Amino acid sequence: MTDAEPAVADRAALADERETGLRASRVSRMIGGRLILDGVTVAPRTGETIGLLGPNGSGKSTLLRLLSGVLTPSSGVVTLDGLPLARTARRSAARRVAAVEQNAHTQTELTVRDVVALGRIPHRRAWAPMSAADLAAVAAALERAGLTDLADRSWHTLSGGERQRAQIARALAQEPTELLLDEPTNHLDIQYQLDLMELVAGLPVTTVIAMHDLNLAAMYCDRLVVLRGGRVVTEGTPDAVLTPSLIGEVYGVRAEVDAGPGYPVIRFLR
Repeated sequence: MTDAEPAVADRAALADERETGLRASRVSRMIGGRLILDGVTVAPRTGETIGLLGPNGSGKSTLLRLLSGVLTPSSGVVTLDGLPLARTARRSAARRVAAVEQNAHTQTELTVRDVVALGRIPHRRAWAPMSAADLAAVAAALERAGLTDLADRSWHTLSGGERQRAQIARALAQEPTELLLDEPTNHLDIQYQLDLMELVAGLPVTTVIAMHDLNLAAMYCDRLVVLRGGRVVTEGTPDAVLTPSLIGEVYGVRAEVDAGPGYPVIRFLR
């Protein structure tokens, strides 16, 4: 090997410096012969909260499933620290990437604490008991999600909003560096929506979150990616993206956008 040829380890280190975290590069996905996503790129910066916006059927949930590794791209690539996610060991990826989908169901009789403890599976050996670190992570996640008092309740007795908060807590117990959320504020009262978004935006993780509420997205997201028909229409800061013309083009509604306290405020018109 000559001086001009860096060692494999050196090349990997250089790649990590150039590209860290989770990203999708020109990903497309065909489902049932239909193109659901078409050449989408999402490259979150470390610690950033990105909001995925767009009407139903625009491809937001599919993009999140590609980022989580549940689906594989028909073309393009999803990478974690510059390496294809598909070639990353599942346990290693699961320690880094946590996903919360819109609806979660189980027929098993579990307590809220049991559900949250599922987030520790990637950190434990098979059949190994919970360690002190596992128990501490579960307790911290329950507290962050405001579920400590419900920890011993049956999952099946929870309301829809409480179940969603339990799933958030399960993801937090995973202690991820990358968090993927699909409509996490669904079924939540307004106060819980605000509390949840405050929690998510304040976490020391990189977050990609699919949303319908434009005002919540404006308040809590650092950057927005707007999808329509499986393609990216635009991306940028909430101030740059959420304009009356963009809202009219993508959602087909009239709106006024005013300057709020550090973020735009959208008012829809009849």
